Amino acid sequence: MAKNYVSTTINGEPVEFLCETQQTMLDVLRDVIGLTGSKEGCGSGDCGACSIMVDGRLVCSCLMLGVEAEGTSITTIEGVAQGEKLHPVQQKFLEHAALQCGFCTPGLIVASKALLDENPNPTETEIRYWLAGNLCRCTGYDKIVRAVMDAAAVMRGEAAA
Repeated sequence: MAKNYVSTTINGEPVEFLCETQQTMLDVLRDVIGLTGSKEGCGSGDCGACSIMVDGRLVCSCLMLGVEAEGTSITTIEGVAQGEKLHPVQQKFLEHAALQCGFCTPGLIVASKALLDENPNPTETEIRYWLAGNLCRCTGYDKIVRAVMDAAAVMRGEAAA
């Protein structure tokens, strides 16, 4: 089967790859590029574990084809931190113990970052609504919501980092 050439930007770096027409972006990220942070939980867009940002929009990478990445700018969990410095959302997830098994954590962090990029001062209800597409079987979500609220405050300069 013929492979398609795709040129894109992933986590700020230009990337070129070959993929089959039916190959999902999740499979490309994990199997072709070697970025294994995004997880496949359901393969049908219901759990959010594979969440990435494409041109600033939150997307389930299991629902996106690799060929659709042509010319886009993609951010994965691997691109959220700035080198060794964690993003405030990542730092607050750690401080609030907002994770347990960690399987859903990459998707939740990417989704939380996407929310705060769009709305730097969300209410608790807005956070819960935004993260409703990210399923977690281990936590009760309260620590996750508190971590996002605390990260938002840090990003607004209202609390020490």
